[in-house]
Amino acid sequence: MINKKIIILGVNADIGMNLCLFYLEDGYQVIGTYRSENENYERLKNCNNLYLVQCDLTVKTEMPKLINVVEKYKFDWDCIFSSVGTSKPIGRFFDLDFDTWSSSVDINSIAQLRAIHALYPYRNINTINTIALLAGGGTNNPFRCYSAYCVAKIMLIKMCELLDDENPELNVFIVGPGFVRTKTHLETLSAGELAEDNLSRVQDFWDSKAQGTSMRDIYECIQWLTVQGRSVAGGRNFSVVHDQWGREKLSLDLKATPEMYKLRRFANDKRILL
Repeated sequence: MINKKIIILGVNADIGMNLCLFYLEDGYQVIGTYRSENENYERLKNCNNLYLVQCDLTVKTEMPKLINVVEKYKFDWDCIFSSVGTSKPIGRFFDLDFDTWSSSVDINSIAQLRAIHALYPYRNINTINTIALLAGGGTNNPFRCYSAYCVAKIMLIKMCELLDDENPELNVFIVGPGFVRTKTHLETLSAGELAEDNLSRVQDFWDSKAQGTSMRDIYECIQWLTVQGRSVAGGRNFSVVHDQWGREKLSLDLKATPEMYKLRRFANDKRILL
């Protein structure tokens, strides 16, 4: 098996916890960070081959907590997966407190990049290391009332391309999981009318008891992209729901088309002559 040591940022988030259990089931050793204890933490705390680290990634002075555990266990990681994120604050930009807005950008992007930057020297230098991030809504259209979340995710999409360009030893990609039944949706429900049109969509989904995208599909998509390597996955943005991952044709198309699945202006190869 490949990539046997993984660091999961936000391991007690719903997606983080479920993927952690899949990785453990497949024989991985895992270091997982969490900001505060919750029911997911309780489920994970007695798992074998899992080292839990209380570390608020938004606080610079807490980063040594994570690094100390990596050094203690000589954890030369093969893979990093980040499940950190929040949709708050929800509302139109000029109606929000700017410091709260800025803090959300930090949580959804900067803090994760800070952790990856700090962990980079501890990677397993004998393999191509995987870094897998989570994308969000608004990549191809306005995501009204979720501007902090949206711009932070766009930053992560572009950083995947930048890191891929600069670091041939890394396979860095980002995955949009689609609508997943996680507690993040409760943030929208709590925001009420501030979420505008998105409120009814989330309320309907939540009330339906639908699971949305399965955690297993998210995991298997990430594993497929890990196995395919950087020639297929590196620097790219994938959709678990809409892309034909797992199929050889998609691999061949991606290898043949370097600009495919990257953040680009639509039809930027066309020019209008005036």
